[in-house]
Amino acid sequence: MNHAKPSPVGRRRPRQSDIARAAGVSQATVSLVLRGTPEGMALAKSTRQSVLNAAEELGYVPDPVATRLAAATNGMLGLYTFSTTFPTEVAHSYYPILVGVEEEATAQGQDLILFTGSARAASRADDPAAVRRVRVADGCLFFGRHVPEGPIRRLTEDGFPFVYIGRRDEPGVPYVGADYVSASAEVVGRLAAAGHHHLRYLREHDQAPASVDREEGVLRGARAAGLDTSAMVVRTDGHDLDAHLRSWREEGVTAVVVEQTDTGAALAALGAAVERAGLRCPDDLSLALLGAPTGTRGTAPGGGAVYSGFDVPMREMGRDAVRLLLELISGAPEPPTRRLLPCEPVAGGTIAAPTATGPNTRKA
Repeated sequence: MNHAKPSPVGRRRPRQSDIARAAGVSQATVSLVLRGTPEGMALAKSTRQSVLNAAEELGYVPDPVATRLAAATNGMLGLYTFSTTFPTEVAHSYYPILVGVEEEATAQGQDLILFTGSARAASRADDPAAVRRVRVADGCLFFGRHVPEGPIRRLTEDGFPFVYIGRRDEPGVPYVGADYVSASAEVVGRLAAAGHHHLRYLREHDQAPASVDREEGVLRGARAAGLDTSAMVVRTDGHDLDAHLRSWREEGVTAVVVEQTDTGAALAALGAAVERAGLRCPDDLSLALLGAPTGTRGTAPGGGAVYSGFDVPMREMGRDAVRLLLELISGAPEPPTRRLLPCEPVAGGTIAAPTATGPNTRKA
């Protein structure tokens, strides 16, 4: 056996041919040993050790794509966001998802590959060329309010394991989401029980599933409480809140429910309008928020109370999505591939009973 010292290969990544020369064996033998095939294990122990030693000295790292082709899985999960960067600020609405994904991937002994919408091969985050990259992993997690149907449909048709974090309408798409409908209905029921009969629900123009679900829950809760829903839903991009707030007060509206989104546009605009109007919450107006990621709930304007409403279990959504993805990769008995997790009610301090003239006098 030739044990000649491996020759330098410069800065390029070592190849199996370099290992073969260093170990004095054929490249086919190197492939059998490094892949751990039965044929490789049947080779002489000295041959296998020579190959492993040479690979170690050269700093050889198996190509993950080649490894996946040879061995079905490689312990690598993808995480794809339909934006140019991953959220790194704790206050960002998607940050808890990343924490949960990382925690569960680590607990399961999985590596993570992060994919963003800044692929050099693609012009947009939803370009098929960008989404196609995730196939280097065993499976992939997707998140973001807007997901292109075409590339996702192709992944479904090809049987590539993936899980979306958030509810989706597309047939066959596995997901882990939050039960916004039930949670939103509960918040409206809480307001009605406190004595509020004239409400407005403020939401953005976005038609993402999370927004649709929140609106459905608000209307469901209002109908259950016998409230008039004809003018309840108000859509805004944030520029017209001063006028809306004045008219609501004139109409006898005593409470406003607002959705929380990744942009926070409606909530920020409402808060600014409340402060400009000199109103205090909940003394002059009750507010409810649907719903912040757990641990990132802010405080309302005009008093600084913690928003009443509910929290979204985003951290647990991330963890559960990893577990579901690993079930799909392993081919385990068919699990429930569409899961909605309950949201946690938050009492907060921005809901109070209204007086006969409008302002609120006591907390509910």
